Amino acid sequence: MEIAQKGWVFELRSSVLRRDASMPPIRLNSKQIVNGSICMIGDEPHALTRTVIAGFEKLIGDIFGRTERIRSGGGDVEGCGSIQRTYIRLYSGAPPHREYNDDLRRLDAAYEIGLPNDRDQIIQSPAQANAFFGRKGMSVHLLVKQPATSMPSRLEREFYTSILIEELFQVFSFGMDILEFDRKEPFRSKLQEYPINLRVLPWGSEKYMEGLVNANPKGLCAFDVFMLHALANSEMDTTNSEEFLTYVGQRFDDLAIRAQATLAQPEFAALLDPNCAELPE
Repeated sequence: MEIAQKGWVFELRSSVLRRDASMPPIRLNSKQIVNGSICMIGDEPHALTRTVIAGFEKLIGDIFGRTERIRSGGGDVEGCGSIQRTYIRLYSGAPPHREYNDDLRRLDAAYEIGLPNDRDQIIQSPAQANAFFGRKGMSVHLLVKQPATSMPSRLEREFYTSILIEELFQVFSFGMDILEFDRKEPFRSKLQEYPINLRVLPWGSEKYMEGLVNANPKGLCAFDVFMLHALANSEMDTTNSEEFLTYVGQRFDDLAIRAQATLAQPEFAALLDPNCAELPE
């Protein structure tokens, strides 16, 4: 419950609070993403990326009942057809600065987000997710780096698997990162991370990948699956609230049973970090 408190009951960041007062209220609700259209664009998905995406697609289908497949739009947004709720842009080499900003401008035009016209948005990490709340609804954009070679090393596999799982989980859960300062304390959630400064290191360097892999769970924790069930079964309009936390506490045993049933399915093992694959008591 302490992890749920830290990860899902939070105030919106100050940059969001400065939005135009005439904008509709922001409501964080995972079901908007789950029930909306999702399209993959950018570089051809690596085999590792395909495996993770397929596994996560099955997981969301199992928990939320989503039946619509994640579409593939090829290299650009236009390949997806109509404007989608969520885009996942994959890249394998240098950060696609121009393509990323082109995506955001299309979303801005469609959802009337209100992004500034006089400057581009910066790519700040190898994997990042942004949720936008405009006059015409909510949209999400994921930008995720994937392996550049057909045979990635063990470290590369761990790194690229971890960052993709993390961004997918963040988008579907609307959870907030939790800093864990006690390195002797085991991870309980994908949201947890040890503080580490990697700013001066190239994203493709071994030191960067090792640092990030060791600072986060390598996949989903059992508690993450538990929280996905909580989000799927909640009837609330927004989930970053004390009311949602109360709901989790009231339904804890039932949600734990549902989570255990999901965790017992072998097809989801590749998404889990074995070091935190047991539900906490």
